[in-house]
Amino acid sequence: MNVLTVLTHPRLALGLLAFGVLLIASGLLAGTSLAADPKPAAGALAKPALTVNTVQATTRSIPTVLAANGNVLAWQEASVGAEIGGVRVQELHANVGDTVQRGQLLASLVADGVQADVALARAQLAEAQANSVDALANAERARSLQNTGAISAQQIAQLLTAEQTAKARVESAKAALDAQLLRLKHTQVLAPDSGTITQRSAALGAVVGAGSEMFRMVRQGRLEWRAELTSAELSRVPVGTSVVVSAPGGAQAQGRVRMVAPTVDPQTRLGLVYVDLLGPVAPSKAPLSQGFKPGMYAQGSFMLGKSDALTIPQQAVVVRDGFSYCFAVQPDGRVAQLKISTGRRVGDASGGLIEVLGGLPQGAVVVAGGAGFLNDGDTVKTVATAPKATTTAPKAAAAASAARAP
Repeated sequence: MNVLTVLTHPRLALGLLAFGVLLIASGLLAGTSLAADPKPAAGALAKPALTVNTVQATTRSIPTVLAANGNVLAWQEASVGAEIGGVRVQELHANVGDTVQRGQLLASLVADGVQADVALARAQLAEAQANSVDALANAERARSLQNTGAISAQQIAQLLTAEQTAKARVESAKAALDAQLLRLKHTQVLAPDSGTITQRSAALGAVVGAGSEMFRMVRQGRLEWRAELTSAELSRVPVGTSVVVSAPGGAQAQGRVRMVAPTVDPQTRLGLVYVDLLGPVAPSKAPLSQGFKPGMYAQGSFMLGKSDALTIPQQAVVVRDGFSYCFAVQPDGRVAQLKISTGRRVGDASGGLIEVLGGLPQGAVVVAGGAGFLNDGDTVKTVATAPKATTTAPKAAAAASAARAP
């Protein structure tokens, strides 16, 4: 059968055309399938979603800290007032914020009237002493004539009584003079102790009354922090416990527990712990009074010792839906999202550690940074990091040794 016969025969031409269309269609489908769904090579891994640093969960000795809040107050306050009344304030020598020493002059009162009273008391004493000399001479003569009968026994008794009366008047005049001298001394208002002036209620030219307060001061400049703790927490804080107190402005002070309150407030169910503020935390050179003021509200931490705990960096913890998670790296390069329970924290969020109470096995390798960008099952590429503990351990040991040295 030649070509012309095939082309002129209707059935054969139609069959050839259909066969050619089928060949072209099958070729196109095969090419599309190979381009759209290439089979990966055997043993190939998924592309990593992120390159991360890893760290191994290890057991460390970390401090046990009890946090609390409370007020900063003066250790003791001294009220300085006028001891005499009815006199005006002549001059003020101290102001709020001044640091004064014991016996330093704080205010002067007008002393003209008191000085006049002192002069009058001196004159009365001189008069009493003159009368006493005369009475003493009469009594001596009476004694010499007592056995001669020149004067009666009644006259002798009167003269001896006059002698005793004159002596008593001299003593009374001396006491009156001492009282006036004491009033004159009290026109100088002196500091009863060293400390810092926190309040001045006296005004220049004002007439003060006896006992009226003129100044208020913090004795010896000592401050204390009164921490508020629950009944269960009070038993954990013995006297002498070290404390670090932080002011709202960021200043920190070292403290020591002086006393634990013997009672608990029945309304709040809280008890007070009295902490003496000893000085600023090194290496700060600013005085304690610069960062802490009486009346401010401060936070503090009681150092209750140390204990071993499983720790990971704080950056490795991700909080999602109110729960804490970390990502453990599996042998195949994928990460597993683990729900953990956390405890104590050491240091700040950028370089501190956090205690893992449960949910993470000992020695697990977790993602140290960038965990917030991962999901469960993601493939990661890990980068080896130099162990900081190896390079910093000698320095840390030396610092700890220096801190323990007296």
